[in-house]
Amino acid sequence: MDSIRVLIVDDHALFRDGVCAILKAAPDIDVVGEAARGKEAVLKAQKLTPDVILMDIQMPDMNGIEATERILKLKPEIGIIMITMLEDDDFLFAAMRAGARGYVLKGADKAEMLKSIRAVADGEALFGPAIANRLSNFFRDLKGISSERGKPPVFPDLTDREREVLDLIAQGWNNQEIADCLHITMKTVSNHISNIFNKLQVADRSQAIVLAKDAGLGKTKNQ
Repeated sequence: MDSIRVLIVDDHALFRDGVCAILKAAPDIDVVGEAARGKEAVLKAQKLTPDVILMDIQMPDMNGIEATERILKLKPEIGIIMITMLEDDDFLFAAMRAGARGYVLKGADKAEMLKSIRAVADGEALFGPAIANRLSNFFRDLKGISSERGKPPVFPDLTDREREVLDLIAQGWNNQEIADCLHITMKTVSNHISNIFNKLQVADRSQAIVLAKDAGLGKTKNQ
């Protein structure tokens, strides 16, 4: 079996050295390079074509989130895992929107980091236990707020994921962008859209967008 090719990106040399030592001890992982800056990471990603990039968020000249967006536009097949000390929901969701398939805190142990690398290299999206708990709490709180307000969900026949997909459609996102955002396959997106059309009894995307807009969906943060 081919080794998993990993690029380590962090502006702290001591951290890179520590991670490099951990990864080099794993028989199925090959560290193909290191970078200390966001722009350097973009260049090395193109040159080295790693399977996985461990990406710091806060770096000089270009942060890890912007670097992630640029890399995935050029090499969408690369799996990127954010490695950070920041336990911040804004950074977490920004990383997910950028296309990161993992988000691991720097305090994570060796086993968690290796598990994340192997999962992302295998095409999965994996977030460490601490991050998974934060996501769970965030969405539970949102659900609680909605329940307290007593407002029925928009389009109650749709599942939560189908409403999420419809909202993105109404914002003008295409299927590939939706798949990347939600970390699901294009086939899954197509299945969700077919279900949405059937449940809303619409013939095409345009009709679905009209209904969604009328119900208040499709608004961006700036609207």
